[in-house]
Amino acid sequence: MSLEKLIQMVVNLVLKRLVNLGVTKGIDLVAGKGKPGAKMTPEERDQAKGLRETVKRARQAAQITRRLR
Repeated sequence: MSLEKLIQMVVNLVLKRLVNLGVTKGIDLVAGKGKPGAKMTPEERDQAKGLRETVKRARQAAQITRRLR
């Protein structure tokens, strides 16, 4: 194995991890933290639950996309 190919493999590995970290942080940033549960109305709780499910699906989609690469 040539040195050039070895360096490329290491760079790809590091880049892949950075992209995965960026995707995860981006999803977390979009999801936000929200209000504490005690201060939410029932409608807000339902909306927060729906958002958590959407975030979960987005993470799963990102994970599947990464696996396909």
